[in-house]
Amino acid sequence: MLTILGFAMIATFLVLIMMKKMSPIAALVLIPALFCVAVGKGAKLGDYVIEGVGNLAPTAAMLMFAIVYFGVMIDVGLFDPIVRGILRFCKADPMRIVVGTAVLAAIVSLDGDGSTTFMITVSAMYPLYKRLKMSLVVMTGVAATANGVMNTLPWGGPTARAATALKLDAGDIFVPMIPALGVGLVAVLLLAVVLGRRERKRLGTLTLDEVLATETVTESETVLVGTGGGSDRTRKSSGGSGTGTGADGDEANADEGFKGLDPGRATLRPKLYWFNAGLTVALLTAMITELMPIPVLFLLGAALALTVNFPHMPDQRARIAAHADNVLNVSGMVFAAAVFTGVLSGTGMVDHMADWLVGAIPDGMGPHMAIVTGILSIPLTYFMSNDGFYFGVVPVLAEAGAAHGVSPLEIARASLVGQPLHMSSPLVPAVYVLVGMAKVEFGDHTRFTVKWAVLTSLVVLCAGLLFGII
Repeated sequence: MLTILGFAMIATFLVLIMMKKMSPIAALVLIPALFCVAVGKGAKLGDYVIEGVGNLAPTAAMLMFAIVYFGVMIDVGLFDPIVRGILRFCKADPMRIVVGTAVLAAIVSLDGDGSTTFMITVSAMYPLYKRLKMSLVVMTGVAATANGVMNTLPWGGPTARAATALKLDAGDIFVPMIPALGVGLVAVLLLAVVLGRRERKRLGTLTLDEVLATETVTESETVLVGTGGGSDRTRKSSGGSGTGTGADGDEANADEGFKGLDPGRATLRPKLYWFNAGLTVALLTAMITELMPIPVLFLLGAALALTVNFPHMPDQRARIAAHADNVLNVSGMVFAAAVFTGVLSGTGMVDHMADWLVGAIPDGMGPHMAIVTGILSIPLTYFMSNDGFYFGVVPVLAEAGAAHGVSPLEIARASLVGQPLHMSSPLVPAVYVLVGMAKVEFGDHTRFTVKWAVLTSLVVLCAGLLFGII
């Protein structure tokens, strides 16, 4: 019964948010609360929620101060040269911009933290997508999938968990998987090319001068970029009202206040550029070397960035207020997710779901347990946390495989296959940073990304089989 209710709870959540019948925060709270009562453990709901909140509180704190930190860095112009450099390299071509998104996300993923990757990627690429009227779910989908492939780095989490659960060396798991993961990364780049060409066909290719001409938006202008076949221009309006009609006019007016690339914004601090760049490099270095816990690092970094760049209290309050919306959305989503994960774990649903899936494997599949593990990792790492999968399911799969002569190393490598999809799971706090900063509905992101992430995971699995790694 717990198995059925567990799958039903997850399915109900996904259906409601994808159909936009409930907001993600409301669904993450109300649906598990309802199912907790349904399994007869409503009296323990408070304990499950408090435990979930306690587990995710450090993550929420890290995200809150990281958003403030990177928000301040955007305000003061740290990423402006990057954005302009990418813009000139891409020549305002949607295909090149989507490929650039994949490359940037993959490179930044080397720090091993998904939240940081998404914050930097969105900070750099969001202005380009907005100015060219490109689809933001393309950005979030490509970034999440690229980060999912790179998340398999030994310091990224899954590989370390697999090594710990099976008492193996992380290097022995990861190094042989590099060719397969490389193929997966190539698949993401090819996906970016396909999606970019689709965007190019939809929007057309503008010249660099046309895009740069729209950077500064005043009250007397309405920007219409890329809404047709590539020949749209900036149109003057009379009396401050936009001349655009229909959806195009609405989009232009909605974007009128966006000044991500405005070279004249009051928050720029060009004299402090190298201080801010050095602070960011030092922060990321300290995070990679684990000098301090990540929440502490971002707390200190945000406080220092605010103090140096905006020494006056009114300015500091203004910057905090400017990013309060993102902070509230993301931290609220994380704490709401704590209810979902707390109920899923506390009621025993996740354990029963895992046992049922493992028990459903036919005995004849024993010699092919590595392939089974790879296939199961795709849905299981989406529906449960990495901790639940690697410490609860993988040891059982490894034991079943050992009985048929399958090496635990092969099981461990195969277990990494599902990570491209895992990074878009509603149980991953980082994905809420991605959709929150990109101003994309979680349901839209899920509906767009899942099919491409599953395809990427299958490519990694097939490459692993082809190279004899799995």
